[in-house]
Amino acid sequence: MCGICGILEIGSDQVVRRDVLQRMTDTLTHRGPDDAGYHIEAGVGLGHRRLSIIDIDSGQQPLCNEDGTVWIVFNGEIYNFCELRDLLEQKGHKFRTHSDTETIVHLYEEFGEECFARLRGMFALALWDRNRRQLVLARDRIGKKPLFYFYDGQRFLFGSELKAILAAGQINSEVDAAALADYFCCLYIPAPKTIYRSIRKLRAAHYLVVNGQGLRERAYWDLSFAGTENRSHSEWESRIRESLSEAVRVRLMSEVPLGSFLSGGIDSSAVVACMSRLLDRPVTTCAVGFDEESYNEVEYARAVAAHVKAEHYEMTVRPHATDIVELLAWHFDEPFADSSAIPTYYVSKAAREHVTVALSGDGGDENFAGYKRYYYDHLDNRLRSHIPASIRQNVISPLGRLYPKLEQAPRIFRAKSLLQSLGRDPLEGYLASITIPALIRTSLLSGDVKAELSGYDPLEQFRDYYRRSDAGDHLSRIQYLDIKTYLTDDICAKVDRASMAVSLEVRAPLLDHQFMEMVARIPSSLKLHRGAGKYIFKKAMREMLPPSILSRRKMGFGVPIAEWFRGELRDLAHHTLFEADGILNLDYLQRIWDRHQKKIQDHSALLWAVFVFRQWQRRFQSGMADTRNTLLAKA
Repeated sequence: MCGICGILEIGSDQVVRRDVLQRMTDTLTHRGPDDAGYHIEAGVGLGHRRLSIIDIDSGQQPLCNEDGTVWIVFNGEIYNFCELRDLLEQKGHKFRTHSDTETIVHLYEEFGEECFARLRGMFALALWDRNRRQLVLARDRIGKKPLFYFYDGQRFLFGSELKAILAAGQINSEVDAAALADYFCCLYIPAPKTIYRSIRKLRAAHYLVVNGQGLRERAYWDLSFAGTENRSHSEWESRIRESLSEAVRVRLMSEVPLGSFLSGGIDSSAVVACMSRLLDRPVTTCAVGFDEESYNEVEYARAVAAHVKAEHYEMTVRPHATDIVELLAWHFDEPFADSSAIPTYYVSKAAREHVTVALSGDGGDENFAGYKRYYYDHLDNRLRSHIPASIRQNVISPLGRLYPKLEQAPRIFRAKSLLQSLGRDPLEGYLASITIPALIRTSLLSGDVKAELSGYDPLEQFRDYYRRSDAGDHLSRIQYLDIKTYLTDDICAKVDRASMAVSLEVRAPLLDHQFMEMVARIPSSLKLHRGAGKYIFKKAMREMLPPSILSRRKMGFGVPIAEWFRGELRDLAHHTLFEADGILNLDYLQRIWDRHQKKIQDHSALLWAVFVFRQWQRRFQSGMADTRNTLLAKA
């Protein structure tokens, strides 16, 4: 795994300054601690930081074709590069290395922009095509690897992280008000926006061509739910096992120590079980436990490890909230309020003590409808179908709008979510369940910010994905929506930043695009079946995992932030949250704070979002950015 960055002077032969390129590249040292490389020619400069995984001896980057007309910097792994290399050699291409990176260069020479659809893997890359005087960026189908860019018509910058672009200097760091609204709606910022108005994310499954004519962005893949197939349960179970085993197998290639995360949930357990059947040695597994029993899953991880005879390692941690938030703020570069980033960082840190590559179980909930919200949404839709529209519109809908305003409203989540859901159509009901309520998030913002937003609605981008899906049923449509938004911009971003913070490569077999395409053809009734999510996946894993793992209650991978705000974080948070900046409505924030402290309502998610936002401001907008090494010492 690596970090990449670069500079393109549009329509100019101006020489890129090496010190600027090196400054950008140095911000990515944690992503690639093993080596650094640069390529500079008229009008372009490419930088690379390397974490050596494959072809350690000769895989240095930037790398070029035989005549030096096509150069690449690449972050990721291509799992089918051996097959692609064989094809290209048959067509006369000559290779100097054994790396997957060189395969991409020749694939681009042979197939041009169509080459990205042939790649199986996770990647973010940039290709400099000297003959066409163009730079081509691409990102993998699910967005497992990040890529950001800045463009002002004369200069184009890109990087694996926002800080690499900021390091180039002369970047407008004005906050994007729409991105801020997205953040306080979703707790992350969906692509293509970033917190900065002038910097964008390249969207997953897209490539971007930059030349003298400007920017041209294209999608090269999408996930289809239209081809549902009617097969027996046993057929689907067999296909799931075979497809997952193949997705795991191709991710076992490595010249450095390789293992797996193991939480004891079905997703990571299924991956470990497949690994145990494919490897000729015990699987190295890593788990973290917490002092708070309700957040501790190590006993389940231990059971799975014993079942497959793994070489199992555990670490018990008690996160220091203040220090870890400062560290993660530095690594995420923009506000990101998924608190599960904290345990993800710790399990990555624990794994890095034993391996350089770890497989994970990410993607199981999105593929097989495992989140509880899918079950609740299903119940809501069944109730909705039995309540006359006039009652939903004239009685339930007004009550749903009134509920957040009631100071002494009962603290019952389902009562609240039912009222807010049943008064809406199925899509709006689902969106209400996965976002901060509009009344709360708009009340939190200052009048000036709301005026700048001019009625902007963060939910419209989610509606667009829902409408775009080719699925024939509601559950599949909201799965598609989540894959395009939450999975890419929350889950994948979280795992990438937390693992790269400790120079660990993470591979996710359940996010293999061929596996996902197969799962998308399974009828949704076999994913969410009689109130049980992951129904067919659990059945498929019966012969590989203990019954206790398949039947256990789902636990979230989280930390007790509600208690933190009433305990160890209370004083610091209160001091930090209420800094006047013209962005937040401090009077409303005080109400939220008081109600949380008095346990009238649990506002921990929103308070955490504000706290993380304040930490980001301190790191990147107040000239107070600590170095990574200092922050690591604290954490």
